[in-house]
Amino acid sequence: MAIIVNIDVMLAKRKMQSGELADKIGITAANLSILKTGKAKAVRFSTLESICKALDCQPGDILEYSEENNS
Repeated sequence: MAIIVNIDVMLAKRKMQSGELADKIGITAANLSILKTGKAKAVRFSTLESICKALDCQPGDILEYSEENNS
């Protein structure tokens, strides 16, 4: 996938566990895991906003675009 999700990086920088973030933003640990692994097909702006607020970061700190190499 061309979109890379860096939630783990921000969690490490903030010294926060996944479960704590899930509790703070009001989603299940399973749904957070789907986001973290990049398996989610979409993310609501309200969820992205909650993640950014909880981790004190910008959306660009969490989401990254990388061109896929199709050769």
